[in-house]
Parts: sequence; C-alpha cells; structure tokens
Amino acid sequence: MKICMMTNTYLPHVGGVARSISTFAEEYRKMKHKVLVVAPEFEGPPLSKRAAAMVERVSAIQNFNGSDFSVRLPLAVGLSNRIDGFKADIIHAHHPFLLGDTALRVAANKNVPVVFTHHTRYEDYTHYVPFDSPTLKEIAINLSTEFANLCDGVIAPSESIAKLIRKRGVKAPIAIVPTGVDVCGFARGNGTRFRRKFRIPANAFVVGHCGRLAPEKNLGYLARATARLLKNDPAARFLVVGGGPSGEEMKKICADEGVADQLILAGKHMGRSLHDAYRAMDVFAFASFSETQGMVLAEAMAAGLPAVALNASGVREVVRDGKNGFLLPARTPEAKFARQLARLKAEPALREKFACAAGATAEEFSRERCARLAVNFYEKIRRKTRRRRLMTEMNPWGSFLDRLDVEWNLLVQKTQSVIAALNASDTAAKAS
Repeated sequence: MKICMMTNTYLPHVGGVARSISTFAEEYRKMKHKVLVVAPEFEGPPLSKRAAAMVERVSAIQNFNGSDFSVRLPLAVGLSNRIDGFKADIIHAHHPFLLGDTALRVAANKNVPVVFTHHTRYEDYTHYVPFDSPTLKEIAINLSTEFANLCDGVIAPSESIAKLIRKRGVKAPIAIVPTGVDVCGFARGNGTRFRRKFRIPANAFVVGHCGRLAPEKNLGYLARATARLLKNDPAARFLVVGGGPSGEEMKKICADEGVADQLILAGKHMGRSLHDAYRAMDVFAFASFSETQGMVLAEAMAAGLPAVALNASGVREVVRDGKNGFLLPARTPEAKFARQLARLKAEPALREKFACAAGATAEEFSRERCARLAVNFYEKIRRKTRRRRLMTEMNPWGSFLDRLDVEWNLLVQKTQSVIAALNASDTAAKAS
C-alpha cells in the first residue's frame, strides 16, 4: 500500500504528534508499505538520509507566535508533482487545518480515501493564537469535529478521545489506534550511563518526567508537587526530559522552594539517549490534562517505571490505579501527589510490583501491534469507499465534482464552526 501522511508538525520537532507519525512511518516501511510524509520545514538537526528520503517539506513560518510550531505557507508546484508521482492509495491527515485542508483536496483530486487522526484536543492549544478566548476554543472544537466528518475514517488514539469526539458529533467510522512505542528499546535502556552523564548519584531516588515543556502540560503543579518530596530528601532528584517555554517556570518554582540544585533539565533526547533517560528514573510523574494518548506514559511503562498521574483523557488508558502506579483524581492537592511519590520511594517492594505490571501494560502499546491496527483500518476504509471511487472514475466529471464538493464543504465547515461558536458565546453571555 502507498500511504501519504500530511502533518503540520514533524521531526526534528520534538512532540507527541511528530513522534507518532515517525513511529508509524517506520513500522509501515518494515511492513513493506511505501510512505510519503508531507510536512512543513522545521529548524533543528537534519534527519538521517533514510528518514529524510520519505519526507517532502513545504515552506513554513518558523516559531509561530513564539511557540515551537511551524505554520506552512501555500504549497509549491513541485509538491503536487511529487504527490502525482507517488500515487497514494490512502491519504492520512494528522491535523484538521492547513495541511489537513490540503489532504482533503489531494484525496478528492486523486480519488482516494482520507483518514484523520484526532491527535489533539485543540481547544487546549488556543493560547498559541492571538486573541485566545472561550469563543476561539469553541471554534477549535467545531472545526476539528466538522473536519472529521469530511473524512472517510477517523483514528482516535484512546478510548477517552473516541467517546469525546462521538459526543461532539463525529459520525465518520472511528478506530482506536494508540501510537506504538519501542517496547524492547525502552526496556534495554542504560540508566547508569545517563545518570553518569548528568552526574546523578547512583543511589539517588529519581522522579522523572518527559515531554514538551509547555503551558498546557500543567507543569507548574508537577514542579510544586515534586518539590515537596525533594525538600524532604536532599538526595532525591527531579529529572525532566524535553524542552519548551515552561522549563523556566519549573526552574523558578524549584528555586523558590530551595531545591533548584535537585532539578535536572536534561533537554531533548531521542533514540538510545531517550531510552537511557527513562531507565535513569525510579518513578514517572505526570499531571497533564491535555493528552489524547499518554504516549510518554506508555514509554515509561516499557522502561519498567511505575507512574503517579492525574486522571485525564489518554492517561487512564495507561495508568491502572494500584496495579502499575497511582491514578489520582483530577483535583488532587499537590501535597497528596507528593505523598504518593514518597510512598513509592519508601516501598521498594511496591515499586517492583508496579514495575512488573508496567511491562505487561507496555506490550499493549507495542509499535508493531499499533501499526497493524492502523493498516487494518486503512484497508477497511478502502473497501468501504471502493464503490464510490469506482463511480467517480466512471463519470468523466466525477473528479471535478469531488473537488468542487470538497471546496464547498471546507467553506461551509469553517463558516458553521464560527457561527456555532458565536451563538454559544452569545447564549452564555445572556445566561450570565
């Protein structure tokens, strides 16, 4: 099968969506499928020749509105030529706007089905856009819902997200396909090597966290909760892997609490170094409410780490309370979160019990299994749309009418999303 994936973010950007697409692309190639990833340009270290060969870059504005995201510019003629030559069997959109719109247009032009992965709760990211407001959040929800209904199929990374988007009105067929993780790679990581590199004592208890350090990740809460543990144990460390603007906030919180020298901001890591980083930790701490899938939690489980996390979408599918970690209510006070970290520190036997269960949980998220689930869904959607595609091919006007229909639907989608959000805002204002 020839799979064309279109995304607004890709490596070397470090984030859940970029890593998800990269993981699936690699597994598809192992399964002998052909892959083309269409993504914006992004500043950072170059990809390997093998990885770069399957990527087509489009011009983009870097660091949009102070974030670490790129916003693509209009497509070049050369891009259309490469897509023409690729002859995709399926188009996979990873965002409901920008290159998402392009995915629908290309799918109509090539008469192939389009699948959309609902990676993100977009309303949690409107702070990256000027004039953030409740109305803008409503528009983000409506846009992603209506876009999903313009696609032939939708992938939800977790059961929580599948339920959420069905409730919001997604009618397209939905498959639950998590992003897979390299279970063997994380299990083989060398924590001793990573500790040595960052001068972490071999006997120190290490609370770990990994991910993009951004406002929507609730990192202020996590830093304050972990600082409580650090104050009671000067030998303990807080190892944070990743990069982003919230790193400064975490540094300030730890400094204010008098534990600045126990915080280790290790920066971004990939591949073997990332595997080593997880294995350098004793417990994984997570407090985000904006996840569609707790991919870093699955990675932590693969590394044999028990977790302490707040109950949220994408998290509850990975952390099983009392089995592989502690899943705490969303409004848990920081002091209680810290007590659960302290309990795992004080009870090595409980840590070991959770670690064994974590390994079993990780197998459910192996990259091989998840890639098979995705390909099976592609094949299901291709079968489901076969009759429609044949009729389009038989009609000399079919492709033109499909393209016209896509343009009309995109216009209607955006107009209705804005109107619905403004109406909801007006109703809320009158009620108050």
